Amino acid sequence: MTQKVRWGVLSTASIAQNHVIPAFMRAENAEVVAISSLSGRAEEVAEALGIEKAYDSYHEVLDDETIDAVYIPLPNSLHKEWAIRAAYKKKHILVEKPMALSSTDVLEIKQACLDNDVMIMEAFMYMLHPQHQRVKALIEEGAIGEVKHFESTFTFYLADRDSNIRMEKELGGGSLYDVGSYNVHAMRYILNEEPISVRSDAVIDEASGVDLTSVSYYTFKSGVTASLTSSFDHFHQNAYKVIGTEGMITVPYAYRPDNHGGLGEVILQTNTYTKTETFMNDLYRDEAEHISYAILNNQEPINTLTNSYQNMRVLESTTASFTHNETVTIDNDE
Repeated sequence: MTQKVRWGVLSTASIAQNHVIPAFMRAENAEVVAISSLSGRAEEVAEALGIEKAYDSYHEVLDDETIDAVYIPLPNSLHKEWAIRAAYKKKHILVEKPMALSSTDVLEIKQACLDNDVMIMEAFMYMLHPQHQRVKALIEEGAIGEVKHFESTFTFYLADRDSNIRMEKELGGGSLYDVGSYNVHAMRYILNEEPISVRSDAVIDEASGVDLTSVSYYTFKSGVTASLTSSFDHFHQNAYKVIGTEGMITVPYAYRPDNHGGLGEVILQTNTYTKTETFMNDLYRDEAEHISYAILNNQEPINTLTNSYQNMRVLESTTASFTHNETVTIDNDE
């Protein structure tokens, strides 16, 4: 393999056009050489973004032997199928979150990747922003005493819900699997612990059956608690707090610092002072370079398959809780 990973993209989804493909073009160790679309827009998008090849089917990308890896920004319900197809074509994979619609699906993807010796990473790009490493360091240093509670909110008002695939239940729609998956992921990442139970309530859209809002409460074996909110009905927020016995850490641009020019803030408050630290990065470029480096050097990426599996277990349990109106014990064994 060359020193640049050659990427193909399955679909002309807006996240690919507006964020991920331009980021791959900025990366030092990656390049996008092909894009595909079933809508006939591949050639138009390829020309606009300076991509060498345009295909009218996803299979053509997978059959292209010059392509090392694929990025999959398809609807959630198609992630499993095309990740497995890509694995059997020996393509490494970056797949949008959530990786699939169930933990069983994730295990099937994992087996396909192991059988074909390919790398895969679920695209929780927020992890690569340095603000989160700073939060973890502050916790480790005891800056807020003993951690007691984690609170996270990722919401926005979905205006085009009549035509947006996020409102299609059969495609894996709903606020929990969309923005709520970040809340769950960050809770587990920052606390470095798996929840043991969840009690969740949701506002369900009568027409589509998807959750417009979910509010969930988690408990941990250590005694820590967490409260998470996702919504398509609220003003935009993407923040979390870590509350301890002696202070609190707030991260106001936790999941989309790119909407603030790449700016991240970590605000530490104690009884005697408040301190704000700022961090900058090119989030999507860092994601592109990270997964490409992992591929080139045969190293496990920061967001592992085990992590993706565990995250899906929590999402499944949360859905079960608000569906059946009951507290659910979370099984964390793979």
